[in-house]
Amino acid sequence: MRPRFPFHPVPDRGTVALISPSSATKAEEVQNAIKWLEGEGLKGRPMPHAFDNFRFFAGTDEDRAKDLMDAAKDPEVHAIWCCRGGYGAHRLFPFLDFKLLATCGKPLIGFSDITALHLAIVRRGGVGLHGPVATQLNREREPWVWESLHNCLRGGDPIPAAAPKGKMLVPGKAEGLLDGGCLTLLADSIGMPLGLDPKGKIILIEDTGERPHRVDAMLTHLIQGGRLKEARGIVIGQMVDTDGTADPSIGGAPWREIVEERLKPLGLPVITDYPFGHIRHLVTLPVGAAVEMDSEAGTLRFKGPYTRSRD
Repeated sequence: MRPRFPFHPVPDRGTVALISPSSATKAEEVQNAIKWLEGEGLKGRPMPHAFDNFRFFAGTDEDRAKDLMDAAKDPEVHAIWCCRGGYGAHRLFPFLDFKLLATCGKPLIGFSDITALHLAIVRRGGVGLHGPVATQLNREREPWVWESLHNCLRGGDPIPAAAPKGKMLVPGKAEGLLDGGCLTLLADSIGMPLGLDPKGKIILIEDTGERPHRVDAMLTHLIQGGRLKEARGIVIGQMVDTDGTADPSIGGAPWREIVEERLKPLGLPVITDYPFGHIRHLVTLPVGAAVEMDSEAGTLRFKGPYTRSRD
């Protein structure tokens, strides 16, 4: 199984468009990202509405969608980097051409709320990059974080040797296309035409700021929706800032205990604590690419190219 539409590796002196498809940010918050791109021999170009602010969004739905589609259509843009996540990506769907986003050859980089866009791009046969948003360069990260992002932009191995491995929850090996991301967005996508399709895939799951009963509820929703058992394996990152936030009126449990209780009965290989998502030090992962997981080793290995040469 291979992606139908791998993206083009970003060339030397290529341009990376900066967009804000969800919550708002400020120009000064992405200056470190632009400097990093310059150090990579690339150019960062904020799109016209990247720093707009409307209600709790980075501008109106139409303007945020226009930035994304204009970047996808612009022949001088080689990749699209989301400034931040937050909330609002699903509201853009009526204004987006996901066939073009999947086939344009430009990776969409981000995570958290950007999961909504990645799911749709993967459903259309494309590949996205589940990795840091641009504002994350405002904090120091391990060198392998940027090595992973660099490698993904150029079509190299996404998993640097220095990156930590995950932990086994359920033993086994599996192969399939990588998909998934933020748990809240996975649950929200159920019933949507371009939502999560777990069949035959290795599913990423992580989140932040959710109380234990909400983690339980969302996993239960995915399981009882009848589709998660069709996956070939599951890779859990972390549920950041979940333990210790239980509603005292209903109690709670550690998130790892909830994950084990909910996922073990599926009989699929499961890795936990893999370094992606809402954590300080994270790898970039090409969702939509072919991957092999080995839960006993706590590893992911990408099995084939997720980029294609330019015509």
